[in-house]
Amino acid sequence: MRFSSLLLFPGIFLCALSPLTKCEEQRLPEEKLLVVTVATKETDGFKRFLSSAKHFNYTVKVLGRGQKWRGGDYMSAPGGGQKVRLLKGALEEMKDNDKIILFIDSYDVVFASGPKELLKKFKQARHKVVFSSESLIWPDRHLEDKHPHVREGNRFLGSGGFIGYLPNIKEMVSDWSGEDDDSDQLFFTKIYIDPARKKSINITVDSKCRLFQNLHGALDEVVLKFEDGRVRARNVLYDTLPVIIHGNGPTKLQINYLGNYIPNTWTFESGCTVCQEDLRPLTALKESEYPLVVIGIFIQQPTPFVTVFFERLLKLQYPKNRLKLFIYNQEAHHERQVSSFLQDHGSLYQDVRFIGPEEDIEEASSRNLGFEMCRKDEDCEYFFSVDIEVVLKNENTLKILIEQNLPIVAPMITRTGRLWSNFWGALSADSYYARSEDYVDIVQGRRVGVWNVPYVSSVYLVKASLLRSELTDHDLFDSHNLDPDMAFCHQARIKGIFMYVTNLHNFGRILSTENYQTGHLHNDLWQIFENPVDWQELYIHENYTRMMKDKLVETPCPDVYWFPIFSDVACNHLIEEMENFGKWSGGGSVDTRIQGGYENVPTIDIHMNQINFEKEWHKFLLEFIAPITEKMYPGYYTKAQFDLAFVVRYKPDEQPSLRPHHDASTFTINIALNQVGLDYQGGGCRFLRYNCSIQAPRKGWALMHPGRLTHYHEGLPTTGGVRYIAVSFVDP
Repeated sequence: MRFSSLLLFPGIFLCALSPLTKCEEQRLPEEKLLVVTVATKETDGFKRFLSSAKHFNYTVKVLGRGQKWRGGDYMSAPGGGQKVRLLKGALEEMKDNDKIILFIDSYDVVFASGPKELLKKFKQARHKVVFSSESLIWPDRHLEDKHPHVREGNRFLGSGGFIGYLPNIKEMVSDWSGEDDDSDQLFFTKIYIDPARKKSINITVDSKCRLFQNLHGALDEVVLKFEDGRVRARNVLYDTLPVIIHGNGPTKLQINYLGNYIPNTWTFESGCTVCQEDLRPLTALKESEYPLVVIGIFIQQPTPFVTVFFERLLKLQYPKNRLKLFIYNQEAHHERQVSSFLQDHGSLYQDVRFIGPEEDIEEASSRNLGFEMCRKDEDCEYFFSVDIEVVLKNENTLKILIEQNLPIVAPMITRTGRLWSNFWGALSADSYYARSEDYVDIVQGRRVGVWNVPYVSSVYLVKASLLRSELTDHDLFDSHNLDPDMAFCHQARIKGIFMYVTNLHNFGRILSTENYQTGHLHNDLWQIFENPVDWQELYIHENYTRMMKDKLVETPCPDVYWFPIFSDVACNHLIEEMENFGKWSGGGSVDTRIQGGYENVPTIDIHMNQINFEKEWHKFLLEFIAPITEKMYPGYYTKAQFDLAFVVRYKPDEQPSLRPHHDASTFTINIALNQVGLDYQGGGCRFLRYNCSIQAPRKGWALMHPGRLTHYHEGLPTTGGVRYIAVSFVDP
């Protein structure tokens, strides 16, 4: 019994008895392998295929370059006969009968390992021709019963990949006489289910996916396997590591996802291994040689910090004479900011086209027009689309994206404190958002690289060559049931155009616009809850975060602390907001705004609650004042509750000063809102017990002092101009 087993497998017996060098001689020589594929045009998928082949040193012969594809749309209907015709013609010119041919699709294929492993597994299959296998039968279900049964694995033949000896493959395709749009799958299937021809050619299928992994019908079986600096796709059903991964049928997004890692595109050990390949460096160029870019700016809804957006646009590190602007504004609320920017800075750019709300153009149409502006301009090389709610913190964003040299690429931006970003890692069955396995890691920066994704929005760069070749439709953003950005991405996907998002750098974030109200003069003041980071950047003094480290807190009088808190913009906006409201108190003791209706030390003021700003003011005190209070008064902790918070106005002919008094507070915050010597003369605060005066308050700086008992104080006379201060009486 043992002897007969050895006779059945003589190769194994010899390898067991022979030196290692002799076993190596029995391996199929890698130079005998030729990869043959058909590609009538160089799609992004084809470039990825060639890159993976190059990674493993495969020799590739490409058929059909530059020819018109006549093989039909066989993703949804049978087709592909053109591939068989081209293969048959190419094989007729080959004479080396020891040649091993791997015939494989290319637009949706990546190699996961090299020729050595492929040939070893081919030899172990013990057949002259090995086809990929599928669990689903296509295109004729009536042939199901005629397929040979297998001991384990997939029964059905997949025509998207097969490997075999040249004579056997020649014999297999010799009878082809079909049309280019006939089904290659059906042609090979009929050979396979014909017992005589199957035996003559010596065909089998790779039933357990050792060589080929077709993804259609097998998505639940395939996972990424990270090990020792390598990434493979593992079939968990059969515990195999396929050499070739094929996103056949409707699995293009899945092969794109796997292609982000295979072959070793991204590993835990090395990170992104290809992110510095095929770049378009700009550093050696003169500014006049920079690519011309049309920047499309889209304002579709009331949005906070629009003025700041345009300030950042001006700071973008790119020659402005190589930029053209296309600005679409649908909101009358923002006309003032847009016109101010164009009036002050529009002439810096090579050209500007502006579409305002009076033109009544819908969002999709405006985006189509933006593309058209670039498409028709023969000098335009890129279209950079930016929605107004995008906060681009990285001034080199445009340069970085251009240097990536990708068809469509977006800088990853996120919403502060949330997992929201401007890309989707996967799509649901109805083409809406689905979370990919790596989405959270990418958003949170645990995986850094350049990622092929099915959807980008808000900010992205498009090559103009695409707009003139593949994306020529003038209604790319139009759809009856999809948002404009979803419609555009859908068009890119069905044309096989890859979209990428990069998180190699920190680019910025996106604003929340959900609860933005437009009823105030400076509506951004109310954004401390919705967009706290942007609120702080605009309204909190630039030195605030350095205060403790650099000892910026001063002590001008005993137990009185003086520190920077508000930016100039914050001071100006608060003054202008109060003057716009205009209902200043009369300065009398009778005051119906406060509990009891009597004010012992009246001022001419407007309370924060009169402009519906009390919640925001409390948030400000809690976030920015309370930490300083607890540092300066050790052992004292506050919830920053206040009885009164208001802006006081001092004028020589109205109320120039304030008599000595105690404040009804545990501690008081007094913020100077304008500049002595420039906006007013005189003024200041004197603490009588200590005979200590602060006569030159700095704009945006706060005085913090105890309110009751110890710090009896007065407001010194304002002798000219108008002085404004923001006062808060804070209790625990």
